[in-house]
Order: sequence, then structure tokens, then C-alpha cells
Amino acid sequence: MKGEGMFKSNRNPQFRSKFSEDIFYNKYSHEGAETLHELACTLVEDVCQYNLTKDEKEELIDHISNLRFIPGGRYLYYAGREKKFFNNCYLLKAEEDTREDWANLSWKSESCLMTGGGIGIDYSIYRSEGKPLKGTGGVSSGPIPKMEMINSIGQKVIQGGSRRSAIYASLKWKHDDIDKFLTAKNWSDMPVGSTGKTLFDIKLEDFNFPAPLDMTNISVNYDTEWLLNYWETGEIGDVFRNNISQALRTGEPGFSFNFFEKENETLRNACTEVTSEDDSDVCNLGSLNFARIDDLNQLQEVVQLATKFLLCGTTRAELPYPKIYQVRESNRRLGLGLMGLHEWLIQRGHKYQTTPELHRWLKVYEAESDKTARHFADKLSLSRPVAVRAVAPTGTIGILAGTSTGVEPIFAVAYKRRYLKNKRWHHQYVVDSAAQEMIELYNVEPNKIESTLDLATDYERRLSFQANVQEYVDMSISSTINLPEWGTEHNNEDLIDPFAQTLAKYSHRLRGFTCYPDGCRGGQPLTVVPYAEAMDKLGEEFEDNIQPHDICEISGAAGVCGA
Repeated sequence: MKGEGMFKSNRNPQFRSKFSEDIFYNKYSHEGAETLHELACTLVEDVCQYNLTKDEKEELIDHISNLRFIPGGRYLYYAGREKKFFNNCYLLKAEEDTREDWANLSWKSESCLMTGGGIGIDYSIYRSEGKPLKGTGGVSSGPIPKMEMINSIGQKVIQGGSRRSAIYASLKWKHDDIDKFLTAKNWSDMPVGSTGKTLFDIKLEDFNFPAPLDMTNISVNYDTEWLLNYWETGEIGDVFRNNISQALRTGEPGFSFNFFEKENETLRNACTEVTSEDDSDVCNLGSLNFARIDDLNQLQEVVQLATKFLLCGTTRAELPYPKIYQVRESNRRLGLGLMGLHEWLIQRGHKYQTTPELHRWLKVYEAESDKTARHFADKLSLSRPVAVRAVAPTGTIGILAGTSTGVEPIFAVAYKRRYLKNKRWHHQYVVDSAAQEMIELYNVEPNKIESTLDLATDYERRLSFQANVQEYVDMSISSTINLPEWGTEHNNEDLIDPFAQTLAKYSHRLRGFTCYPDGCRGGQPLTVVPYAEAMDKLGEEFEDNIQPHDICEISGAAGVCGA
């Protein structure tokens, strides 16, 4: 078969596939960090300096070189570079309902986006459309036009000169403009001049064509009042039901759950895994790769060193403006995350479910990161982190590691992946390396490996898995449940109420939720293909005959966190 021999890396045995190797050399390799081992050496010295012993540095380099721990993509990109913009995203807040705050929010957003970091903003404080403005005698335009202004900034800023902007916007469920917000990205209802086409039609043909909030992921904030009303009455309310209806059709808005002691943590980064209530907070991401870690003893060691690495990062990363430094000094959030959970389960012959052994591993992840964060912060005379764990989607670094991303199941055994190279769209056929390893080592039939699409009709299993892992995560989990296309047998009007009741049932055990119906947005980065077709075309690169517009590098959702 044509694909045979195309899986293995030519230069780095750590990479399971040539595709993973290509990702490294196209995206992260640079002068002084030309191989994965060189990058690990440069990065550890860059970030940790004199705060770790020589032995600790050597062990950490080994874990990074062997892909047991992978710092966030910004760490990899800026290793050894003059600038140290190691942080993936910034969490911003509309703080006052004033003209001055509107202007300041634009300045903060542009400052952050230009460093290569994404942004997330809660706009709930802004008054609704049509409300009077006493100072000028006019009326308010509401928060949605401000979201569109920030979206326009994102359209023009190529982050750090190398990637698209990643933006998140949220609004409280009781805001007077919530109905407008729910439908703000209904491009299929927006005609384009006299073309007879909608914005959705045009975006399918040319994803570069501008549309409202096309750089922005949106979510609705739900608070304790909503939860208690649901618990007492069993009623989910019109906003929640309409939110479900929209999500099953278009994938947005998503759901941000902020209950009890977490009620004020409505701020999120672009991919929603980091939470805060403080304006100008910052992400600080790195992920453990369960699939490469041998046992609980090694897990304990990797967790300790990864936590120390991220804590050192809070002393080294450059930030866009002074307030972010102040908030970092106060909060010092660490975002130690996970990847490779599904592969870890496949290795042990399990389905996609939280087993007793997985709970034990997650407990080590939780307990050791908490303990290390406290003790190492005390040793360095730093403020203790207010939170330690957040699970990013790990799109590109998941491919780099050749494993399942975040807490997600394997997206598909074989797919076509679209990406930007030299300002042109290209695509390659990909056989998931974790799936291929199971096929080769255990003679597993490709169609026997569960994927996101296999589980698309079993959404409660996905929700249960996310809720179980969330027990060990003190911030949030970025996870997107893939669903069949709207209007098909397993995603239609009849699903709205059952889906709403199921999500409401799990809501108090989640911090956020998004879903992605197949084909709901143009520019979809991953498309499932038959295993045999992918094997036949494996290793070839194809150039698409369309204009470029970089999109997210995770399956089915926008965002770049941990990439």
C-alpha cells in the first residue's frame, strides 16, 4: 500500500509519524532549537534558570524530549527567542459601563493579540441596546457592537506575526440583549446583497469572507440563580433551551457554568479552560501526556517537574501591559493540563470511560500538582497559585505528541487536515498515530476504535467523562462534543429537549461545554475519510486552490490554546 513506511519519523524517533515531525519543523524548530531535544534544553534553561537543580533540569529535559510533558505552544515557539511571550491567552473584563472602558477594552485587546496571545472577554456589565445615555442624551448600542469592534481588531491582527487571532466573548443569561446574542452568528439568516446567497453560503466557499463575530467564540454565562431554579422546579428556562437549539444547529453559543464559590469566575481564555474573576489575568499552559508515562511513580515525578516549570514561567514570561503583571503576581495561575487520555484507555483495552485506574492517575495529578505548587512557591518566596490545573484542547501539540488531544476521544482513525503554509491553504491525509499504533501492535480493526464520530450519538457518555475528569481540575476543561449534522436522524428538533435535560443534569459538575455539529461552519479543519483512502495518500501534501484564512487547530471548535 502506498502509505506503508510513511508513518515513522526520519530524524527524530520521539515522533511517531512524519506528520508529527513536519508539524515540529514547520511550526516550532528554529535557530538554537532545531531538534526537539535542543528545544527542550533551550526552553528549560530559558524558563527555569537557577530555580531548579542540575538533576531536575536534566530530568525535565528528558520528559519534554520524550513528550511526557509538553509546554504550551507559545513556550515552544518562543524558546531561545529575544521576546518571551510564553503565555497563550489573556482574560479581560468589561469593568465599567462607560465610554472610557469601551476605549480601554479595545486597547487591552489589541495589546494582547499583538503578542500572539488570544483573549476572552465578559461583556455583561455593558447596558443593553436602546438604554439612555445621560451624559450625551443618546442611547446605548449594547454590548454586541463592542464585540464586533473587538472582532474587527482580531481580523487585522496576525498574532505575534504568525497566526490568527483567537477571541472569546460571553454574556450573562439574564442580560436584556441575550436573545440577540444567541443568534449573533446565525450567518445562514444573513443575505449577502443581491447574490441570493447567505453569509453562511459565502463562508463555505471562501472562509476569508468577513462575517459578524467570525473570529470570536461565544458563550452564555449561567450562575447559581439559574442552577437553583432548575433544581427546585426542573425547568431549564427559555434562554437555556434556545441556547441548546442554537448549539445543535450552529455550534454556538457555548455554555459557561459558574456556580456557588465560582460564580464570579466568568472570565475565560479563548478556549475556555482557564477561569478567573479578575480583569487582565493570564494563561500559563502545559500538558501531561498520559499515553507516554509508564506508571504512577513516573507520573508523580513528571507532575512535580511540570508544575515547577509552569511556576518558573510566571517569573519569566513577558506580558503586554503593567496590570497583567500585577494580576499575575497576585493570582499566579498555573494551567497544568492533560492529553492522551483516550490512548491511555486504548492501551489498556478500555472503552472511552473513566475507570478506577484512571481515577487513581487523576488523583496523583491533582494532589501532586497542588502540593508542589504550594511548596515550590514558598521556596521561591512567590505568592501561592490560586489555581493549578486547566485542560486545554492541545490541538497542535497533541499532533506533535501523536496522541489523542486533551480529554477528547480520537477524532477519527483517518481524516484530511487543512492548514496554512506559506500563506496558502494545504491539506494532508492523516491516519491518527495513536490509532495506527493500536492497529499495528494489537491487530485492532480500524473500525473497532471508538472516535468522536462514533460517540456523536452517545453524547451522555462524553458529558459523563468530562464531568468525572472535572472533579480533579480546579479551573476548567476545554472539550467539544462532535455531533451529526443538523437535520439528520441523530440531530434535529426532537433532540433539543432530551439534550437540554441531559446537559442541565450534568451542569453543576461542569465548568463549560461546547458542541460542534458536522459542517456547521465553513473552513472546517478536519474532515473524516476512509482509512484505506488515507493510507493510499499518506505523506503527500496537496495545495488547495483557495485563498488562505487561518483557522483553529483543534477539531471542531475555534481557539488556539495549548496549541
